This record gives sequence, C-alpha cells and structure tokens, in this order.
Amino acid sequence: MTASLTPPKSRRQLILAVLMLCSLVIWLDNTVLSTTLETLADPVRGLNADPAELQWATGSYTLAFATLMFTAGALGDRFGHRTVLVTGLVVFAGSSLWAAYAGDAGQLIAARAAMGLGSALIMPANLAILMWTFSGPARTTAIAVSSTSAGVGMAAGPVLAGLLLDHFWWGSVFLVNVPVVALALIGIAMLVPNFRSPVRRPLDPAGMVLSISGLAALAYGLIRAGQVAAWSHADVWAPIAAGLVLLTAFVLVELRSKSPSFDPRLLAQRTFGGGNAALGLLLFAMAAVTFYSAFYLQGARGFSPMEAGLATLPTALGAVLGATLGARLVRRWSLRPVCVPALTVAALSMGAYGVLGLQTPLVWIEIVLLVQGLSIGMVIGPVTAAMISSLPLAQAGAGSAVTNTVRQTGSVVGIAVGGTIMSIVYRRAIDPSLGEVPGPGRDRARVSAEQARHVAAATDRPTLVHAADEAFVHAMHVGAVWVMLVALVGAAVLVTALRPTGKPTEAAQEPSMSESGAGSNAL
Repeated sequence: MTASLTPPKSRRQLILAVLMLCSLVIWLDNTVLSTTLETLADPVRGLNADPAELQWATGSYTLAFATLMFTAGALGDRFGHRTVLVTGLVVFAGSSLWAAYAGDAGQLIAARAAMGLGSALIMPANLAILMWTFSGPARTTAIAVSSTSAGVGMAAGPVLAGLLLDHFWWGSVFLVNVPVVALALIGIAMLVPNFRSPVRRPLDPAGMVLSISGLAALAYGLIRAGQVAAWSHADVWAPIAAGLVLLTAFVLVELRSKSPSFDPRLLAQRTFGGGNAALGLLLFAMAAVTFYSAFYLQGARGFSPMEAGLATLPTALGAVLGATLGARLVRRWSLRPVCVPALTVAALSMGAYGVLGLQTPLVWIEIVLLVQGLSIGMVIGPVTAAMISSLPLAQAGAGSAVTNTVRQTGSVVGIAVGGTIMSIVYRRAIDPSLGEVPGPGRDRARVSAEQARHVAAATDRPTLVHAADEAFVHAMHVGAVWVMLVALVGAAVLVTALRPTGKPTEAAQEPSMSESGAGSNAL
C-alpha cells in the first residue's frame, strides 16, 4: 500500500516517544557497562577480567554495532524498518539475559557482541522511521528531541547501575534492558507502520565480511599492543596491517558497487563527510576518556558504584542542557560559530583529566564533567541534524548507516587505543615499585591497578596500593593529552566542514513511502 501523507500529528508524537525509548535502551546499556567495569575486574565480586578483556567487553559490542549497521539498513529497505527494529530489540533483550548470567569474561564478550548485533538492527531502523514520520522543519526538531534520549540514558544508567551493584550481583545491570525493551515492543505494535524504501538495496555480504574482519583485526592488534607493551611483535603489527588492508579493500568494494550498503561517496560531500569525521574523532575521545573515568573514580579514588554513578550525573545533565542550548544558539547564530567552539571546549575538558589527581576536590571533578557534557551536547545534536538534513530522503537509510558506522568505528578504535596507552604507561610506571614483590604477585600487579590492589591486600603491602594508584593516575594523565589532541583535530575538521557555501539549493522532492500492512497498523 502506498501513502503520500505522513501520520497525524498526535500519532507522530507518540511514534517519536517510542523511538526515543528504543534509543534509550542503547544509551542505558553503554553507561551501565562503564560503571560496571571496575566490578568486573574484581576477582571476588566480578569476573577477574584483565584490561584487555574489559576492552573487548566494550569493543566487541561497538565492533558488531559498527560493522553491521549498513547491512541492517538494507534489511530495513527489503523487509520494512519496523520488522528490523522489532528483531533488533528481541536480539538485544535476549543477549542482555545472556550477559547477565555469563560465567566468565569470554562469555560476557560474546554476549556483548550479540548485543551489538541487536543495536545495529535498532539504530538505522529507528532513524529511518523517524525520517519517514516527519518532514520539513519538524524533522530537524524531531532529530534534536530524539537526541535527548542519549542524555536521559547517560543520566539514569550510572545511577541505576550503582544502585544495583550496591545491592545485587554485577549481572543485574544487564537485566535493566529487558523491561525497557518490552515497553518499546508494545509501543511499536500499536503505533509504528512498517515503512520501507521503494528502492531495495542489496545485502552486500562481501562488504560485511571485509568490514567485520578488518575492524576486528585492527582492534585486536591495538589491544594486543597494550598486553605486550611493544609494537615490534608480529602479533601486534601484523593484525594492524591486515586490518588496514581489509578496510581499504572494503572501501574499494563499496566504491565499485552500483548500490552499496555503505556508500563512501557520501563522505565526499563536505558537510556530510567532514561532519562525520569530526564526530568520529569526538566519539574516539569520548570512548577513551569514559574508559579512564570508570577506573579513576571507583579504583583510584575509592568511590562505591553508587557514588561513582552520582558523580557522573553532571555529564549527563550537561549533555541534555547542551542539546537544547545548542539548538537554540544554532537558530540564532548558525552552526559553525556554535559547534566549533563547543567541540574545542569538549577537547579541553577531556584534557583536564590530565590534572586530576588522588586528592583533587570533588567539586573540580564535577565542574570538568559538567563542562564536558554541556559542550558535547551542543555538538552532537546540531551537527547530526545538519548532516542528515543535507541528504535527500532517498539516501536517508544509506546516510544513517554511514553516520552510525563512522561513530561506532571511532568508539572501537578509541577504546582500543585509549586502553592500550593506559596499559603501557601503567606498566612502565609501576615496575620500579615491584622489586620486592614475589614473582606471581609481581606479574599480577603489572596487569592493572585493580590486580595490584588485590596483591597488596594478600601480601600485606599497603605501599603497593599507593604505588598502583599513582601509576594509574600517571597513565590517565598521558592518555588524556592524546585524547585531547584527537578531539582538537575534530574541531579543526569541523571548521572546514561547516564553512558557509553559496545560495542554498532547493530540497530534493521526497519520494512516497510504502507501508507494509498499513491498514492493520492504523489506530
């Protein structure tokens, strides 16, 4: 059945609320995990996971998320975006149950990868349904409003995780996803039509295999470098080289395809390509600094999970306020004079981790986190809206796939590089303090500050605790400088991407939308 009209206003608003719920579950999960990392590293309360396993617990999710999204967009064009969205939510809920009851770090990593698959199905379908539901200025407003679900998830996730970790076992944090998914499924069944594109894109299995294998090899090599503390090992440089070759082949294959699922040609457009590059670098920095923050607050500073969750609230509140403030300022002053300074401030706030120490007053930490969240919120929403709005509706699915893939790739590499820098610098900093520690304990203490604290407790060496904390803080300082530089490069890219052009061109005519079973879904 073909329809040329969008749903009534009241129904559009309810659809937007359901889509925000679908997006909320993804952001809840991301922030919940960051609060749980310190507990997962604990050999008694958690899974005794080492830094590499914790990187993979986060990275396996983002790896699957990044490399399967463009395939999910093609599935939405073929079977309907509602069908794909429902499938993704079911996969996400099922794998959340698996993660909650994982018996070791390997099972958790696998469950997290399955959760990434669910998210990959959710995100492109979510944005495609939003694009079909709204048009004109209402679409830009809907994108901006939808982005606030990120702030809500960022605010609720750490506090909820802290509450659960203080009273239940670590796996309880993943069970939070299940009731949220159940509410979303009910809303979808009642409200959301099965929009699908009139042009079906191919599934592109070659591109999927090349992107997954390439990014996995690259991430493995980067994480492995942190374990061996040297880049000259063949199991470090060989996977990195293979990953770069495979990713290059992936781009070449997509360029030769007449209907690519991931269209690199879109990145040649200055606003779309430059905006994606800037946000990819920002997500790189955000992933790395979030990884550091989890261990700084709970490990080095000794906060409980609940205290750490409450301490991160300024970031979430800042992101929500920043998204609203950014949208208003962009309407008044345009995109460039708002987003470039905001991204610069975000970079400097991440670099401020380089001056946080073991005795830094909490109020200064809260100010840094508030500024960080506020500036990030002012960038992501407006830049995303500008990028998506620069494309005709017929390319909305491909554009959303490219945008989300670039962001998640930035997160994967950010976690790998950020964690590896932390591991290498920590190992070098702790070594001088391990001279009198027995052999097995010395090896464990070199792995991470968490392991060093347990060795200190077992061997009654309180000085080792202080040495481990100092070594970690030094590693965080070094990592923060690199993170700041990466985000500053993103700000420089944004200067060019948002350079004003000539007279605006007329928007392309929007194609009609097809609803599969529209009659059965009408209210």
